Amino acid sequence: MPLTDIAVRNAKPKEKLYKLSDMGGLQLHVSPTGARLWRYKYRIAGKESSFSIGNYPDTTLAKAREIHGKARDLVQQGIHPIHHRKQQELERFLASGNTFKSIATDWIAQKKSKWSAYYQLQVERGMRVDVYPDIGSIPIKQITAAHILKIVRTVEKRGAPTVAILIQQWCSSIFSYAVVNLKADYNPVAAIKGVIDRPNVEHNKSLLIEEIPDFIRALSDYGGYRTTCIAIKLLMLTFVRTAELRKAEWKEFDFEKAIWLIPAHKMKMRRPHIVPLSKQSIKLLLELKEWTGSRSVLFPNYRNPSTCMTATTINRAIERMGYSGRFSAHGFRSTASTILRETKKIPVVYIERQLAHAHKNQTEAAYDHAQYLDDRIEMMQIWADFIDTLPNKSPMQVEATSAEAIEAQLI
Repeated sequence: MPLTDIAVRNAKPKEKLYKLSDMGGLQLHVSPTGARLWRYKYRIAGKESSFSIGNYPDTTLAKAREIHGKARDLVQQGIHPIHHRKQQELERFLASGNTFKSIATDWIAQKKSKWSAYYQLQVERGMRVDVYPDIGSIPIKQITAAHILKIVRTVEKRGAPTVAILIQQWCSSIFSYAVVNLKADYNPVAAIKGVIDRPNVEHNKSLLIEEIPDFIRALSDYGGYRTTCIAIKLLMLTFVRTAELRKAEWKEFDFEKAIWLIPAHKMKMRRPHIVPLSKQSIKLLLELKEWTGSRSVLFPNYRNPSTCMTATTINRAIERMGYSGRFSAHGFRSTASTILRETKKIPVVYIERQLAHAHKNQTEAAYDHAQYLDDRIEMMQIWADFIDTLPNKSPMQVEATSAEAIEAQLI
């Protein structure tokens, strides 16, 4: 007969252990000490075994029957319940070490050699501030799309949709990494793809050709540090990214060959890059050397000279020149690119190499820094000479200049 709650509750200890049977091999063992233990007696391949289910009253009759039912299903498949339990315990143990944070840390360590220092800090800060507090300690297999959706929605609501999209992309990459390494079964982020609307991107504004004379005059009248003025003028002449100029070191410059070799770790694409130096650039650098030549970097931070100029210094200067919201330091690249492309006489490939843009052919890309170097040297000098012709012209004079006349000045 099946056991009842009353029969189980009233089972008293005797001198020797005895058993009360329920259905399908489920038994209650009552020891002389009064302890009552649920066990399941079963056979696999003709061999009798016993599976411990739990103590009464912590494990009630109803709960014991539930566990017994699952154990019977395993036995019918030829699986020992105790083996299954140990496997589950092992998986839980492994999962406890495979938290989202631990997997993310491994992923960052694998990827960082391909990232710039700034991008690595950006990823690590996004994880630390927005992701780890919610799911960092959760085993990665237990994280669902709902977890990620909550995180990216929170970031979006604080007015940072671009950051929300980046976090979603980083989390997706972390899950893909976990799947490949057999630490996750699937990527839950795929279920919420496109949930955040990507904001319209306002690309870095460039200066129109007729605006350059006024900008150069405003730079000449600027009352800030001379070193900052030199930095702005060098950006105009060299097409480099702001970070590449800020972090430049004197050892990277060869004044005899008139080139600047930027090492791979400072470049966005992680490849070395050669910047030909025009006569105008050399003159500015020699002047700058009188100011900062005793330091390792060209543009030391005034508050902490052992480090370089901050990321905001140049843009704050441009704002004070009257260009707030109209132009920023990165816009020098698109300014030069646009004007040089319009000439039709300078091959686009020269401009692209000088901008250090990515190349689709990865084998060829390894040699990009030296490609078309003689032609780029000529182009950079032409560009610097062209810039020199503009300060004495009015915007109307420059604007009225025909394309043929511009080409004549550049070529």
